[in-house]
Amino acid sequence: MYLNLHLLRIFLHVAQQGSFSRAAEQLSITQPAVSKGISELETQLGLDLLERVGASLRGRRQWHLTEHGQALFEHAKGIFALERVAVEDLQARLDCQRGHLHIGASSTIAGYWLADACMTFSREFPQAQLSLMSANTDDICAALQDGQIELALVEGQTENAKFTIQHWHDEPLKLVCPASWAVSDIALSEVRWLWREPGSGTRAWMEQHLRSAAIQPKYSMEIGSNEGIARAVAAGVGVSILPLRVCQELLALGKLQIIDTPWSQNLTRPLYLMNLQHRPLSPLGKAFMVKIQAVKPPL
Repeated sequence: MYLNLHLLRIFLHVAQQGSFSRAAEQLSITQPAVSKGISELETQLGLDLLERVGASLRGRRQWHLTEHGQALFEHAKGIFALERVAVEDLQARLDCQRGHLHIGASSTIAGYWLADACMTFSREFPQAQLSLMSANTDDICAALQDGQIELALVEGQTENAKFTIQHWHDEPLKLVCPASWAVSDIALSEVRWLWREPGSGTRAWMEQHLRSAAIQPKYSMEIGSNEGIARAVAAGVGVSILPLRVCQELLALGKLQIIDTPWSQNLTRPLYLMNLQHRPLSPLGKAFMVKIQAVKPPL
């Protein structure tokens, strides 16, 4: 059995209004179209829904719901109540008052760049949910491609043709060593270099720039976060290139010092904003995009 929802809507209005003419007026159709719709629905279902009981003083036909009509009326009320709930829910999502936005950012961006954007977004859309995934650049790109997140902010550019990629900001970096070391005595190819794990945008950027400076580290150590690297450098383990924001506090405390060389002065790395090319942004995604575009580099 097939239940035609258009015809069911006509029947619901007739049953609620108790009148073919008032139902026609509400539906913005003609009264004959209402009568035809009821007849078609009865034919499709093989059941009488209305029982005609004679004429009124004005000559109009009178009717009431049959037992089958009353049962269908109760079902119809439930069906179109669900429709109203669905419409209200979807409208709330269009208005960014409901829904769940998943974004991803590489570790430094998540930790130092997005706090204000997340705060203003949550204040403006308090009923919406926001989830921020923090991982290295490769993992964030994989999550974006798999559809786990809608927007991604990373330190390393990818060549994935499925992504829309735009330059977002430039981040200043510094070559740092322990404060206790004599900078003039440092041979950069001989000391231990501390860097992130493979897949990190910071790691890829550092390797590229060491090659361009003809520095081939003999010793290295992998540490899973820039904060961990900064503290290890401060403890005397080795040297590294770090975002200024990450090492700023340790520099101010006199636990790190900057090594200025011709190739390491004014170092910056680009940060990128990405989304899937053929996946339209949701209303929440568009709203968060506006917040991201307004972000200023952290001090």
